[in-house]
Amino acid sequence: MNPLSVLRDAWFFSSHNLAAIARLTLPLLVLEAIAQAVLAAQLGEDANPAYGVLLGILFYPLYAAPLILFLHARSNGQTPGNAQLFAAGLQLWPSFALMTGLSTLAIMLGLSLFIVPGIWIMMRLAFSELILVLRQEPPLRALQSSFSMTEGRFWPVFACLANVLLPLWLLDWWTQPSQGDTLLWVLHQAGNGFLQLFAIVVLFRLFMLLDPRQPAASQNND
Repeated sequence: MNPLSVLRDAWFFSSHNLAAIARLTLPLLVLEAIAQAVLAAQLGEDANPAYGVLLGILFYPLYAAPLILFLHARSNGQTPGNAQLFAAGLQLWPSFALMTGLSTLAIMLGLSLFIVPGIWIMMRLAFSELILVLRQEPPLRALQSSFSMTEGRFWPVFACLANVLLPLWLLDWWTQPSQGDTLLWVLHQAGNGFLQLFAIVVLFRLFMLLDPRQPAASQNND
């Protein structure tokens, strides 16, 4: 399994389905950014960052689950409508939000222990969202299954995610506007969130290669 090949295939798929992915996810990303801006305005500069994290946990499943379902459908040559994807994703929202909260808590706990444990946990839980959505497993079992699936595969997963997320995190830090400029800040947050969704495409490609239950379909089909 070559990380460069995974990244190439994910980029090919994303570039050929960019408009469809944007229509599916951008409205909710903008809504999430607006909600974050309103929350920040209401709570002030000294607000506990946990409120922002909680808001992200509530919004993230609303666009991540439909995106995963879209990736799976397109890999099988299907073109479901956005309404169908949102309806299916909404049914998964309670379990997806719970699992997102548990994994976020575990990663933050690990990051508090000199960063490295947090990175290790993040890589081991990388497939939990895909497992929950595609296998319909409950949150705790999805987390356990991700640990099993990434056993002995830490470095390929790390190589793929690091090549995607590190540049995007640096770009986010470098271009971060003042929160006082609300419109620019909302656009920046939504745009950065949209770019980071590429990590889901990369993980989906890895998942399709590693999961024996899934056909080894190539994402080079647009």
